[in-house]
Amino acid sequence: MGTRTILYTGKGGVGKTSVAACTARRCADAGCKTLVISTDPAHSLSESLEAELGAEPRAVSDRLWGQEVKAQEEMERHWSGVQEWLGELFIERGVDRISAEELTVPPGMDELFSLLRLQEQHQSGEWDLIVVDCAPTGETLRLLSFPDVARWWIEKVFPRERQILAAARPIARSMLDIPLPSQAVFADIQRLSENLIAMNGILRDRGHSTIRLVMNPDKMVIGEAMRTFTYLNLYGYLTDAVVVNRIFPEGVGDYFATWRRVQEEHLELVRSAFAPVPVLCAPYFDQEVLGGEMLDRLADELFERLGYDPAAVLHDALTQELVISDDEARLRLALPFARKGDIMLKKIGLELIVGVDGQKRTIMLPPALAAFQPAAATFEHDSLEVTFNGSPRS
Repeated sequence: MGTRTILYTGKGGVGKTSVAACTARRCADAGCKTLVISTDPAHSLSESLEAELGAEPRAVSDRLWGQEVKAQEEMERHWSGVQEWLGELFIERGVDRISAEELTVPPGMDELFSLLRLQEQHQSGEWDLIVVDCAPTGETLRLLSFPDVARWWIEKVFPRERQILAAARPIARSMLDIPLPSQAVFADIQRLSENLIAMNGILRDRGHSTIRLVMNPDKMVIGEAMRTFTYLNLYGYLTDAVVVNRIFPEGVGDYFATWRRVQEEHLELVRSAFAPVPVLCAPYFDQEVLGGEMLDRLADELFERLGYDPAAVLHDALTQELVISDDEARLRLALPFARKGDIMLKKIGLELIVGVDGQKRTIMLPPALAAFQPAAATFEHDSLEVTFNGSPRS
């Protein structure tokens, strides 16, 4: 049947850790062997579950395990060859040892290595369900685009780079005063790239893996969630639910009455903008959401009240569709909330590059479209449709 994977992401401070934890508890209570894993560098899953968690899965309750990935340990496992080479290079250039060690890890790599544990747990086949408390949306979006980049490096760069360096190494040793990357460096990068590609396959399996956006009913938070939804569609990931957390309930008193009216207006925007994706709502509780009792209250509001199965795929919609005839092809790509002026489109060989507001995705077209060329593009009703004309190969 395959492992069901649910990733929760959202702007920092919206309560995504609590939502992830309550989802995991409810699914475990329903009989699923469940792992809830935090890849957010600022871990708060232990506090939410009121359980001591570590770098490996630990039992929290019957059929529920928790894990907080340690980014430093993951970097040592996956990046040691590259770190050693870069560190030597920086030290030879006069950088002190401590600074050199810091510079060997590019920004965002710690979150990237944390996500690789998701791939390992998924492939173990041990879990019925994995719930992921992701890093805030900006970091998550950057990481979700990495597998496309990794695939390009493996196909275009690695074969040539290794051949060139192998031939140039004897000459370079005598003429250059910098160490060239060793085979261990290439092995680290290629292994990382292959793992990212495998993870990409897991996340784009819409029958088993979905992403859920968590937000508060605040204008700026909703705006970021809408942009995130656009980019998730651009990358081909399925969003099956939107969670609006911390809504003021009725009867909050005069002091918060104006806030509640504003929230109601924002909720209408959310429901219309994300339709037909289900919108799950939770109130602002009278105490902090920590521990089993409060997490169960949150799960009741999100899922039980409307009869949702938290482990199910709550919404399934294709984000792109390709139709090919004898002399024409049409590619339709859903880009919710995008603006026509922000869209960039380019075809290079069998690669169709689509950009929205600085974010890019490369779509690999089938060989049947090798002789086809883009003839027209239209953007209507949040969908980009590209028409290709040409003659297919025999």
